[in-house]
Order: sequence, then structure tokens, then C-alpha cells
Amino acid sequence: MFDNLSSKLDKAFKTLKGQGSISEINVAATIKEIRRALVDADVNYKVAKEVTDKIKDEAMGRDVLTTVSPGQLMVKIVYDELTQLMGGEKQDIVIKGEPAVVLLSGLQGSGKTTFAGKLASFIKKQNRNVLLVACDVYRPAAIDQLKVLGEQIGVEVYSEPENKNPVEISQNAIAYAKKNNKKVVIIDTAGRL
Repeated sequence: MFDNLSSKLDKAFKTLKGQGSISEINVAATIKEIRRALVDADVNYKVAKEVTDKIKDEAMGRDVLTTVSPGQLMVKIVYDELTQLMGGEKQDIVIKGEPAVVLLSGLQGSGKTTFAGKLASFIKKQNRNVLLVACDVYRPAAIDQLKVLGEQIGVEVYSEPENKNPVEISQNAIAYAKKNNKKVVIIDTAGRL
């Protein structure tokens, strides 16, 4: 989802590339693309409109420095507004427990398996021993996908391909994690147990 949003925002910023200044016309085209990108990324329309209205007001109220292009200025304004929308400052992920257990649930096709891999990679970079657990028993390709992701990032994946009980798989995985000194267990589910 974020890769898609990022590429659509890049496309929006390209409308300002080569422009010598920020005008209402070129800002309007960029704002339209930004709003579309946000809505396509499942941001509520009212929120997307509010954010893009703020971006437009900020962009129109700024003088472009000779050392900064209109596109660069727009990137900065969008970054600032999206940062503000997301809470304004960086928040650390606090994971407690031995092992800490993170259970991922959500709609089908919403990116849980991919997110599990990204979260595992992030936690591994903090020098914590991670175990990914394949509990999406309804989509056989999910187990393979998680194994590929685990291999790419160097994180072990626990699975029981013959077991169709996600609760049992989770319990067995947590016991395995305790036995094998895993500090964080990330359980990828089908979104429902």
C-alpha cells in the first residue's frame, strides 16, 4: 500500500517538475493527484480533502527560494502535513513480553503477510530474535509467501502445513519460541481465527 502511495505521490510531484514557480494552476493539478493518491490508499475522502486543502493553502502562501524547486517545496509541505496527520512525531514500537506476541488480523488482501515480513525485518534490525508464524490456513500460498519473505530477511518461519487449526499452530509456535530463545513472535493470520 505504501509503495503504491509513494509512486502516486511521485507522479503528483512530477507535475511541478520544470516549473519556475508555484501558481494556482500547477498547484491545483498537483493537489488533485495527491488527493487521488490518498483516497486510493484508503484514506477517508474528508480527511484527504482536509489535508490537501491545508497543503494548497501552505503552498500558495510560500515564496519559492531560488535554491529550491517548486517540486521540492511541495514534497516538504506534503511531508509535513502527512507527518502531522500521523501524530506529528515518531513513536517507537513498544513490544513487551518473553516472548512478545504480535497477532496480525485484518481484511483479506490487506497486506498482512507483507506487513509481517516488514515488521520482522524492522524488529530484527533492533537485534531482537524474531519468529514468523504462518497461521493463514485458508490461503496455502500465504505459507509459501511468508517463507520466502523470511528467507529474504533472514528470519525463521514456523509453520505446520498439515494443521488447519490456527489457534493450535499459534500455541505450538509460542512454545517453540520459548524453547528456542525467540524474543518476538509475529503471527500472520487469515484475518480471522
